[in-house]
Amino acid sequence: MSTEESSTTVGVVIPQSRLRTTLGRRVVRVRESLPAILQIVVAATAAYSFAHFVLGHSVPLLAATVTVSSLGLVRDARPWRVAETVIGMLVGILIAEVVLVVAGSGWWQIAVAMSATLVVARFLSPQPGFALAAVVQSLIALVLISGVPFLRLIDGAIGGVAALIVTALIPRTLRRTELRDADELFDAMDTAMETIVRALRRGDRARAERGLERARSLQTYVDAWSGSLESGREVARISPFLRRQRAELLRHARVREALDLATRNLRVVARRAAYLCADGEARPVPADLLAELARAAGLLRDSLDDVSLEPAARAAVVAITVRLDPVALLPGGGVGELNLLAAMRPLAVDLLVATGMSSAEARALLPRI
Repeated sequence: MSTEESSTTVGVVIPQSRLRTTLGRRVVRVRESLPAILQIVVAATAAYSFAHFVLGHSVPLLAATVTVSSLGLVRDARPWRVAETVIGMLVGILIAEVVLVVAGSGWWQIAVAMSATLVVARFLSPQPGFALAAVVQSLIALVLISGVPFLRLIDGAIGGVAALIVTALIPRTLRRTELRDADELFDAMDTAMETIVRALRRGDRARAERGLERARSLQTYVDAWSGSLESGREVARISPFLRRQRAELLRHARVREALDLATRNLRVVARRAAYLCADGEARPVPADLLAELARAAGLLRDSLDDVSLEPAARAAVVAITVRLDPVALLPGGGVGELNLLAAMRPLAVDLLVATGMSSAEARALLPRI
């Protein structure tokens, strides 16, 4: 076997590069899950120990299961999401306790409790996970019969409180996670803009269509950044260890909101570019302007990690914005080309707003047309 190949136990030959890539992804997955793992272990152990050693509950299993289920391994562990899940599980446990007190235990009591739990949970929340979390804990409470009524409800409440406390004391959403999502959005946006620029310089309709597809896919990256950013802001509100990050997260939220609008306007630019490239003619002027906007967006990206770069990013966008007069840039240009330049004006305004300028100030910089 060559040095570039490795064989599995079933005789399938897999390139070593693929094995390294797979192993690397798994290591990254574990590393990114370490804050969540630490949260779950600490919270579940603390809840179980408190219920068992302090309150004297013999088998406080629900104290641990409620903690684990409410926190989970997903990175978006916002306090209100954790609280919502806890409430759902406590509703399930409460219904199970009522059924046990009124009707006792048995197979048909399990069916009644599960049915009632699912109906009530669906009434309280539109989230399917809310109902599933409630019915699972209801089932556990029905199986773990205790001689003391509503004892399991107390255990569940202990687990929920432990989950909320650990969410604040051991923050899961780290700064690098939010910045990575921002980088992925800027990377995707830069790729889309670069593709459109090349299409305009060559009059390449196929490349322009690819640029349009990439521009349309940007919303996925916007949503991912929104999730990690909002999660970080909500945790920072209650965590004493993230207090200093609140102002920075607020600034990032402003950039994210402006980038959401910028990606929408980029889709407009991409559609007009695809239409123009149908004739196969090169459009160097709009291509150069869009390339300049892409470079300015790169400075804006760098300013997320270093706020001192924000004035440079703003100056770069201002230098483009004050020149965005379609008629002056393309005297005698066609309607389609002039419309393409006009579509870049709101894109430039959005980038200026992302640098901290007000929308009114940004629009005032645009030449009158």
